[in-house]
Formats: sequence, structure tokens, C-alpha cells
Amino acid sequence: MNKPLLLSIAAVERDTGLSKDTLRVWEKRYGFPRPERDRQGERSYPIDQIERLRLIKRLLDVGHRPGRVVRLPLDDLQMLAGRSADAQGLRPEQVRRRATMPLRHTPLHQGDAPPEPSAYATPQEALPTTDWMAMALAAVDAHAPQQLRRLLRLALMQEGLARFLTHVATPLMYAMGDGWLRGRFNVPQEHWVSQAVQQSLHAALSQLPLPAEHDRPRVLLSTFPGEAHGLGLQVAECWLNLLGAHPINLGPQTPLWDLVEATGRYRVDVVAIGFTAAAPAPLVTDMLAELRAKLPAHVALWAGGQHPLLQRRPPDHLRVIGSPAQLAQEVANWRQQHTAMRAD
Repeated sequence: MNKPLLLSIAAVERDTGLSKDTLRVWEKRYGFPRPERDRQGERSYPIDQIERLRLIKRLLDVGHRPGRVVRLPLDDLQMLAGRSADAQGLRPEQVRRRATMPLRHTPLHQGDAPPEPSAYATPQEALPTTDWMAMALAAVDAHAPQQLRRLLRLALMQEGLARFLTHVATPLMYAMGDGWLRGRFNVPQEHWVSQAVQQSLHAALSQLPLPAEHDRPRVLLSTFPGEAHGLGLQVAECWLNLLGAHPINLGPQTPLWDLVEATGRYRVDVVAIGFTAAAPAPLVTDMLAELRAKLPAHVALWAGGQHPLLQRRPPDHLRVIGSPAQLAQEVANWRQQHTAMRAD
């Protein structure tokens, strides 16, 4: 009789995003997961438990507490996931509205007057005539990575980068998260879709003019160690290029002192740190406060993402950016402020 496939605790940590300490605490506190032991006495986890842990992690990401969900059987978790997806869900036009920023034909450069608030309204004429999302999701459902890559390449060529970000890339990644929660998509699908979107953005960035030395603000982009997702950094880099700023993307997981050193070396005006909704609370609170204390006073600190701690009560030393429209406004505010300082 074949033995069931078992994974080490390190493999489960990588696969689910749940730390080893969290898995051990849950085992003691809630009685789940229930690992077996290998010959060396190390924890080994059956595949069915890993599937359940993935679903629990997704529910935690949308705001559920461990005490409520960890003990639930798989059927109850799936039912709760469906209800949570409905509660979290946005209609396609709402997703577009959240992602929309001013779609200008020319970048905003230093010295430009900040746009009126009406400039950030959703342009009715900006909606693409091709239903890229329907075709993209059909490719995902068909487990067709090459088909999706070709589709994204075509959408980028036909729509341009701004519309591609607003109407294709951002809604697609939202739909993948929502679909995972509902059981429509699995983890490998999420991974190759994310990879395809990143490849498209990388290709788009390579075709943009390089920022000039006088383009401001100079924005250093990264995440803290422990926050490994880099797609949001690429999206922010694209928007900053379109706004005529000067992004410097270090990629994810840059140690704090390296961020401080890079700020001086690259004459940075703003340090922007990205967070996913599931980032540990100390990264959002303690690390941001420590970074602010170590940065020069003239360097602004921005935080991007939809983490609940950022949305509730951000500290005064921090500007929170949850959408491209907010990013455009902060760039415009920075330019207005520094134009006024030079005038004085």
C-alpha cells in the first residue's frame, strides 16, 4: 500500500505562507493541523491538511480571525469562503473605478499644477471595447499559460500601458484572488497568472523612456523582509513612470539599513514600501516607525496596499496609497509643495 505524500514543516510554510511558529501554535491551541512525525521526529503534514491550511490562510487574508476558522472542517471553510467572497466582492466596474487614475496622454512633470479632483473620475470613454477579462479568465480556466501570455501581450499593444493596468492587469489579479477564495482557481493557476502579468509589465517597462535626472520625485520602491510579493512594486513603477516621476525599484525584501543607505546614495525624495493585506502587523507598525526614524526629515515615507492597519488609522508621518488615483495625487502634492518651497 502506498504511503500518503507528506511535506515537511518548511515546505508547508513555503506553500501556504503560514509561518512555522504559527503552525506550531495552532497545533497546540486549536488541535489543527495534526502533523505526523518522520523517523527523525520532525513534523510531516499530509496533503489534505495542506489544502485546508491554504483555505484558512485565504480567509485570514480577508479578515477572519484564527479562533473562528482554524477548527472548522473543510466543508464549512469552503462555505465561509464563498460568503466571504460575496462580501468582499466588487463588480467589474467597481474594480475599474478603484484602479482608475488620470489617463493623460503626456506625463505630469515637476512644476505642473496639480490636477483638479475631477481629473480622477473614471473616464466613461476609457473602457476597452474588447472584453479582455473574459478572455483572460477563459484562458485561466483552460489551464493555458501560453494563451494567456499571448492575450496579455495583445492587450498591452492595443490598449496601452495605462489602460492595460486599469482594465486588464489589476482586475485580473483581483479576480484570481476572488476565484481562489470561491474554489474556482488553485494555487498553481495563481502563480502562473501572476508570473504572466509580471512578464507583461516587465516588457512594458523596458519600452518606456528612461527617467531623466531632473524627473521628480525620485521614489525608492521595495518591501520589508518577510514580504516577498513584488507584483505591486512593478505596478507602482509603471504608474510612476507614466506620471513622469523617477522610480527606483529595488525589488522585494530589502533590509531596513539597506533602504536607508540607498536613500542617500540615489538622492531619493520618497521611500515607498508595499504591503499585502496579509503582512504581519509588526511589519506595518514597528518597521515603518523605525524606518521613519532613520530616514532624513526631508524624505517622505509612503506605504502602498490595502492592509487593514494602513486603512484604519495611519500615523501622521506616513502617506497611505491604496490606488493609482491616490498615487497620482501624492505625486502632484509633492511637486506643488516643493515648487512652493523653491519659490520661497
